[in-house]
Amino acid sequence: MNDPAATIVYDGECPFCSRYVKLLRLRESIGRVELVDARQGGPVVDEIRRAGLNLDQGMVLKMDGQLHYGADCIHRLALLSTPAGWFNGMSRAIFRSPTASRLLYPVLRAGRNATLAALGRKPMGG
Repeated sequence: MNDPAATIVYDGECPFCSRYVKLLRLRESIGRVELVDARQGGPVVDEIRRAGLNLDQGMVLKMDGQLHYGADCIHRLALLSTPAGWFNGMSRAIFRSPTASRLLYPVLRAGRNATLAALGRKPMGG
């Protein structure tokens, strides 16, 4: 079996997270990408939790044995994605800056948390 070039762990019940990971065009630039719904659990989710990362507060990119979390995750995804398409172009333009990623990620996370609460979806519990 061919190992993925990268694994993205996200909240599958979050409409924003789910859409974001599906719209990213990474395969063209880095190869096979595995998408993991954190709510389904599994070895990579266990690894992330053992590392002390709270999946209710940020998504994770695992690449080359390293875990990139939250703002660092979206920054790295922006750098890895192709500029093709309006979504990737916009995401890349905004989040290629580590400073913009750090400043905007808490706003995105707050919007995500408010949306999940409004939809009646429970936190994952870390």
